[in-house]
Amino acid sequence: MKRIRLPLALFAFAAMAPALHAQAAPHTQVHDATALKPPAGARVAIVEFDDMECPDCARANPLLKEASEKYHIPWVRHDFPLSMHVWSFQAAVDARWFDTKSKKIGDEFRDAVFANQASIATQADLRAFAENFAQQHGIGFPFVVDPLGKLAAEVKADYALGQRIGIEHTPTIWVVTNRTSGVPFVEVVDRSRLYQIIDEALAETSNEGPATKPHAHHAGA
Repeated sequence: MKRIRLPLALFAFAAMAPALHAQAAPHTQVHDATALKPPAGARVAIVEFDDMECPDCARANPLLKEASEKYHIPWVRHDFPLSMHVWSFQAAVDARWFDTKSKKIGDEFRDAVFANQASIATQADLRAFAENFAQQHGIGFPFVVDPLGKLAAEVKADYALGQRIGIEHTPTIWVVTNRTSGVPFVEVVDRSRLYQIIDEALAETSNEGPATKPHAHHAGA
C-alpha cells in the first residue's frame, strides 16, 4: 500500500510529499465528506482514489471491478497520482483522453494499465502502451494528448479533492450510501470485507429505492 502524509491545507501539485510504504493503513480521517456519496439515483456506490502506477491499486482493481458488476452499483474512480511515480500523472491524463472517445474505452484503458503495470517503467513505455491500446480499438492516438491542459487540470482537481477529504494513501476506497443519518460511508481498509460492507450498505438503504445504476463511472466524466 502506498501512503502519503499530506498537510490539511491545499498545496501546489508539484509539491506533493513522497509516499511512505506500509503494510496496512489506518482509517482515513475525513475532513470533507462532500464527495463521499453515490451518484444521483444510486443508493450505494464504491468510491476510490487511486494512482495508476501504485502496485496495491493494481491489486485492488479487479476486485473493485468484480464487486461493481456483481452488485450493479457505480464505481466512482478518482485520480490521485503521487509525485514519486514517474508516469502515473500522464496515465491519468491519457485515461481521460480515452474517456472522450467513450467512457467504456477509458475504463478499459485504466484496467489494461493496471493489468500490465509491471511492464510499464517509463513515460516512453506508457506512450507505447497507449498507442498500442488505441490501435487495438481503431483509434488514432495524438502526438500531443492534452494541448490545452484541460485534462491535466481535471486530474489535478481530483487530487485536490482527495486532499480536502484527507487522503493519505492509495488506494483509498469507501462504500458510500445515500443515507442522511447514521454512517453514510465506510472505508474499506480490509478488502476481504468488501462484499460484506456492500451487503450491509444495501440492507441499510433497502427502503431508499432501487440500487442498480450503470456500474462504470468516473468523477467529472
